[in-house]
Amino acid sequence: MKLIVAYIRPDRLNAVKQELYAKEIYSLSVTNVLGAGRQKGFTETYRGVVMEVNLLKKVRLEIGVNDDFLDKAIEAIKKGAHTGKEGDGVVFVVELAKALRIRTGEDGIL
Repeated sequence: MKLIVAYIRPDRLNAVKQELYAKEIYSLSVTNVLGAGRQKGFTETYRGVVMEVNLLKKVRLEIGVNDDFLDKAIEAIKKGAHTGKEGDGVVFVVELAKALRIRTGEDGIL
């Protein structure tokens, strides 16, 4: 079992979800986050004051998958999030030691 953690552009979330659903991956968690990376932010003037914005809005996806679905999930995220511009996002894959469904107590549910 693996845990996929992906950071993507907020406007690409629907495209990523559609790609995941097309590959029969329906379970995911989505969180709005702020972060800094290669995009490095931008400057803007607000009421005459120049402000540097270096924490940009991103969306964090967390998806627990069986090893069989790992490549499908990564491919769906890459396809849905890709714009070709800097800041498209990043995907991390972490080993998942255990998964348990609270309601039933079922173990190894992914």
